[in-house]
Order: sequence, then structure tokens, then C-alpha cells
Amino acid sequence: MDTFDILISILGSTIRLSIPLIFTALAGLFSERAGIFDIGLEGKMLAAAFAAACTAHLTGSAWAGLAAGIGISLFFSLIHGFASITNRGNQIVSGVALNFVAAGLTVVLGQAWFGQGGRTPQVTNDGRFSPIILPGADAMRDVPFIGPIYANVISGNNILTYLAFLAVPLSWWVLYRTRFGLRLRAVGENPGAVDTAGISVTYLRYRAVLVAGFLCGFAGTYLAIAQSAAFIKDMSAGKGYIALAALIFAKWKPVPVMFACLLFGFLDALANFMQGKAVPGIGEVPVQIFQALPYILTCVLLAGFIGAANPPKAGGVPYTKER
Repeated sequence: MDTFDILISILGSTIRLSIPLIFTALAGLFSERAGIFDIGLEGKMLAAAFAAACTAHLTGSAWAGLAAGIGISLFFSLIHGFASITNRGNQIVSGVALNFVAAGLTVVLGQAWFGQGGRTPQVTNDGRFSPIILPGADAMRDVPFIGPIYANVISGNNILTYLAFLAVPLSWWVLYRTRFGLRLRAVGENPGAVDTAGISVTYLRYRAVLVAGFLCGFAGTYLAIAQSAAFIKDMSAGKGYIALAALIFAKWKPVPVMFACLLFGFLDALANFMQGKAVPGIGEVPVQIFQALPYILTCVLLAGFIGAANPPKAGGVPYTKER
């Protein structure tokens, strides 16, 4: 395999590994822009993956699995909203609690229902989102440079992959070109001013966390029945936290969020590729070092090496209506 083929393989893997991060980071973007910090993205994604795998296994329908994944993620979002918006509880504690609930409940229910140590049975091909071959992919495969990129990187992905990249410009348009987006950004910066204008802060924030739940449902479904063919214990593997790091790295802006997620996906793909391979001048490096790269970068970014990344001013602060 020559260098170009290796690069194409890594790029294809980068795209596939970035999709759950993009969905989840965009979910956090809507929630945090409205002033609600959502540490529970990890739990929503994990619960959605479990619900999607169970439903797809029982019904044999990938779309039914997606609906179930979105449904359970929205339910978790409502719990987070009830705790942190209605009852003005600590948003961090609420999100962490949801992560623990999802991690424990998926294993307990998986073992009780299927008896496979927290796993679900393999989903049939009809219960998965299959790759889509774009028009002209086979004909262009032998075209130098452009052909392999189109045939192996752009084409051959499932529909959730294309929806993830479509969600980026759509999120930008919603946030910056619609009345809802303007109000959502305002409520994350100065909820008092929004309230004074006669707009319900509570209603806006609930809508934001529901959008976050909707997008996390796509992320979890992708993990279970698009990238994989079953639910595996703790299969989200910290992707919710990495998505939060990407969100901070991108300074809460949709397009930079996509590129930050692609960077993390590239590091993950590189770690997979380098397993058992020698680095020139160094020799074989333990695979654990490459596997740790995404998490090392997360720590570096969160330590402030990206410059000032200022969250919404009202982020994490419960709003109490002035009398």
C-alpha cells in the first residue's frame, strides 16, 4: 500500500470516527449557547445507542432504531431541563448524574433482557444504516487523485454521515439567521434582558436542551447501528467529553466545531492505523500512546492553549425571574 492509499484510508476512517463527535458537539453548542451546560451529553449518547440497538434488533428497522434513540435522548434532556431549569439545580451535577444513570442502566437492562453481559445481539443488515454509493463513484475510482477521494472518502458512507455534515451549515443558519437563534444566543448571554422583552427564558432553554437531545439521539444511533451492529458496554468511550472539548476548542461556533471534531477523529484514526507499526527512527511505539492522543489533546486544549475561549456569560447560572 503506497502513501496515497494510506492517506485515503486514514481520511475515510477520520470521517467515520468524527460523526458522533459532530452530532454531540452541535448538541452541546445549542444547549450551552442557551446558558445550560450539558455534561450529560455522554449519557444521552450512550442511552440512545442502547435504545437504537434494542429497537433495531427487535424490529429489524434502522429508522425505528433511530426514532428510539432520539426518543430516549429527548427523555434524558427533559430530566436535565427539569433539574437545571425548572428546579434551578446545579447543571454540572445533573449532567454527571445522567451519565452515571445511563452507564449503569444500559448494562443492567442489557444483561436482564439479553443475558450477554450488557451487550445486545447483533443487528441484521436491514436494522443497520448501510453505506450509500454515490453516482459515478465506481466510474471515477481509477481517476488519479480525485477518483479515490470521491469513491473511498466521500462516497460509501451511510446517510447519518451526510446528515451530520448537513447539520453544520443548518446549525449555523439557525443560530445566526433566525429569530430563534438570536433569542437563544441572547438568553445565554443576558437572560434578564430577554425576560424584560417579554420572552420566556424557561421556554427558550427547554427548546435548546431538546435540540441537544435530538442531536445526541443521532450520535448514539450512529454508534450502535451505523458504525457498529450492536450495543457494547460503555461504547461511547468518552466521546461526549471529547465533543465538549471540541466545542471549547471551536469557541462555540458551528463550522469550527466541525473542524475540531475532524481533528479528534483524525487522531483516533491515526491511533488505529499505527497499531503494531514502527515509527521511523524510533521503532515500534506502544499502541496505548496513540490511543491516548485524543485524550492528551483534550487535556491540552482544556488547559487553555487555544487562547481565550469565553463561554456564554450566563452559562451554568440558573435564572430566577425578577419580581
